[in-house]
Amino acid sequence: MLWLGPTPELHEPVLLVMLGGWIDAGGAATAAIDAVADDCEATPFVEFDDDVYVDYRARRPVMELREGLHSVLRWERITMSSGHDRTGRDLLILRGPEPDMAWHRFTHEVGELAADFGVTSMAHLGAYPFAVPHTRPARLSVSSPSQDVLARVPFLRSTIDVPAGAAAALEREMHERGIPALGIWAQVPHYISSMTYPSASVALLDGLREATGLVFDASELRAEVVDAGRRLDRLVAGNDEHAQMVGQLEQLYDAGPDQSDGSTGAPTLEMRSGDEIAAEFEEFLRDQD
Repeated sequence: MLWLGPTPELHEPVLLVMLGGWIDAGGAATAAIDAVADDCEATPFVEFDDDVYVDYRARRPVMELREGLHSVLRWERITMSSGHDRTGRDLLILRGPEPDMAWHRFTHEVGELAADFGVTSMAHLGAYPFAVPHTRPARLSVSSPSQDVLARVPFLRSTIDVPAGAAAALEREMHERGIPALGIWAQVPHYISSMTYPSASVALLDGLREATGLVFDASELRAEVVDAGRRLDRLVAGNDEHAQMVGQLEQLYDAGPDQSDGSTGAPTLEMRSGDEIAAEFEEFLRDQD
């Protein structure tokens, strides 16, 4: 690790984590952590050794070339920053690319920093595509190694075996150190998962407040929610097939998160209403301004 400045003096901080390259549909988690960093004027004080953790054959640095002049080479680096929320609560922000290697070493280093700073809890952010409509509030789901943590939040719980990200390894590291840890995940409509979706970003910030008590303004991000929703409404209204798909998704959503299969009697999606129409809709959106 490289220390970029003096060690910050913090009182019982919360550790927020967003490592890019993992599941982040619509860039929702990235936009949320960017809003947090801007809101709290986060200052980086630690930089992790990129030669250890980043494979630059997969994440090549960006060279800025202007009229033949090589002016800048931008590297992706993992940093830890300090700041505080709107209530004055101290926090740490771990952000950057997800490590490509040495996960055991990385999680141990982060765990040691968390112990040194007296971190009281950790939350990481993510977003995944799901069969939900953009006309309804974004739902949140949760992951945690602790039943006590799960009991304190009302978010959805999933039962599934999936490849894990580095943030999941950090969950385990914190849990083993006695630090409550959880992941907060936003559902993004699958038909627009390649577009920015501020509604999910705002849902993540609201979920952070409910789970950790941290308060952020993020007024610009919140203002984008209404505008983005109106743009999508106009695009859907111009195509009967897409409007039908969204209507069916609304029925599924309104039936409740636990009423999504045919065995319950709840409405189900026709086969063509899923991936095929979603692919058509994504192609349609790409052709728009």
